[in-house]
Amino acid sequence: MLRNMQRRMQEQEKLRQEELRNKAEAEAESAAADAANAETGTAPETGSGGEGVPSAIAAEDKVSRTEYEQLKAERDQLLDRLARLQAEFENARKRAERERGEYRDYAAASVVEQFLPVLDNFELALKSSGTAGQLRSGVELIVKQMEDVLRQMQVTAVPTVGEQFDPRHHEALGSVERADLPDQHVAEEIRRGYKIREKLLRPAMVLVVSNPKQTVE
Repeated sequence: MLRNMQRRMQEQEKLRQEELRNKAEAEAESAAADAANAETGTAPETGSGGEGVPSAIAAEDKVSRTEYEQLKAERDQLLDRLARLQAEFENARKRAERERGEYRDYAAASVVEQFLPVLDNFELALKSSGTAGQLRSGVELIVKQMEDVLRQMQVTAVPTVGEQFDPRHHEALGSVERADLPDQHVAEEIRRGYKIREKLLRPAMVLVVSNPKQTVE
């Protein structure tokens, strides 16, 4: 009798375990079906009409496409604006170059126009058949005329003879012993230097005094 009771208990335990196993398998199959529906984006049918409703994934995809179209339109606008700015910059650069060229031509023409009378006088001097003294006097007048033109352009000669040697305005070609002039002063001008206002155009080439008395002292 004890064996019969044990056998019944074992059979009941097997039945209970089989029911639990069947229940677990059913729940696993249901979960797998839900996962498959989520991946495909399909929704379960309604009980009344049987029509599907828009899924969350489809709605999200629609929003993303709208944002993409907006970003694309903004990009196209920025590219168009950039192209316009580049074209305007190129036109401004060409206009500035043209204006600089015109200004240079105008400035050069203004200078050349002032020197044309000087050139005319040089040509007349070359055609002259006067004496050497007359020719020299004519050249001196032309030089004076040229100096007047330079003075009108704010161009002046660099002071030299008797001035203290200044390496910023003088270029020493050598030295000469002189007792009548201070040491390190300009004794002789070899080539005249010029400056426009305060800007040096070219230095004056000079000989510098070397005074032995002052050097010994």
